[in-house]
Amino acid sequence: MNVLFVCTGNICRSPLAEGILKQKYSELNIRGKVDSCGFESFHIGDPPDHRAQKVARANGIDISGHSSRLFRIEDFETFDKIYVMDSYHYQAVMRVAQHEKHREKVDFIRNVVYPGQNKPVKDPYYDNFSAFEIVYEQLDEACGRFAESLFPKPDR
Repeated sequence: MNVLFVCTGNICRSPLAEGILKQKYSELNIRGKVDSCGFESFHIGDPPDHRAQKVARANGIDISGHSSRLFRIEDFETFDKIYVMDSYHYQAVMRVAQHEKHREKVDFIRNVVYPGQNKPVKDPYYDNFSAFEIVYEQLDEACGRFAESLFPKPDR
């Protein structure tokens, strides 16, 4: 299962989600590509925000090697699921989608935990470190639930 996470500048939420899901994949021995990107060009090539790196590091995850990139139309072909952080990203990805098969891949990451509720992962960029901790917790819960969903349920 190849998964792409999308946020605004690809320096806070989406690289955190990428790092978290990569860790879950490793722990659960799941194969698949995990990546992240953004829709705004002002951070292309930048590493994740230092606060995102700090909260990841505090949880045993190193995202320092990530380099921000933009969403590409080709991402629809590369990834099975495209998870967005909020309604702005959802609308941006849907505008690029060329057909229903593309649109079916897109969802809010927190819908994994709260189906159909489209709860956002709030942008922590303009807040203090505690906002990054909250984002981490939300993404860890959703990524954990998603990774666990990839295992077939035993018959009862």
